[in-house]
Amino acid sequence: MKLLSTLLLVFFFTIVQAQDNQKTSGLFYKLSLSATLTTNEDYTIGNDDDQSFINLNGVFLNNTIGYQFDSKSSFGLNVEYDHYFDQNINFFPVYLDFTYNIFDFDNQVFIRGGYGKLVDLGKVFEKGSMYKVGIGYRMYDDDFKNSCLIGFDFSRKRFGFRQTEKLSSFAIFLEFMLF
Repeated sequence: MKLLSTLLLVFFFTIVQAQDNQKTSGLFYKLSLSATLTTNEDYTIGNDDDQSFINLNGVFLNNTIGYQFDSKSSFGLNVEYDHYFDQNINFFPVYLDFTYNIFDFDNQVFIRGGYGKLVDLGKVFEKGSMYKVGIGYRMYDDDFKNSCLIGFDFSRKRFGFRQTEKLSSFAIFLEFMLF
């Protein structure tokens, strides 16, 4: 127990020192809103019933606590709520992700991937597993500290009896990252 306490204290002071030396490394919090879109199969060109060709199919709300190691890589623990309108399905994914900046200019282009579990919170939520991959663009504020991220994610969820049911989605995300 003493060893664990000592390691946690060393980790904490390393984080605090890293935050003082570099504004873009250390602990962060990220809030994300994503939407997945689908095509309207009933849409016809020139229709008069005010239908659109693209409809909203799902909304995802994500909270992340993570650690950014340097200007290139970060690691995060994500807790998310997903709701799909057409299927009327709810998910509560808890997963780990890794982000890597492939182009490191004033603003960054990044790729990321994550894997985790769909937590069973009752009859309304499905349990299973999921993975997610994505690409995006990160824009910093004037101090190069906090940032706004925009991009695309592909996720695959497996659930149901012995995880035989699958649901794939392509989402557009908007995130705010605070140090």
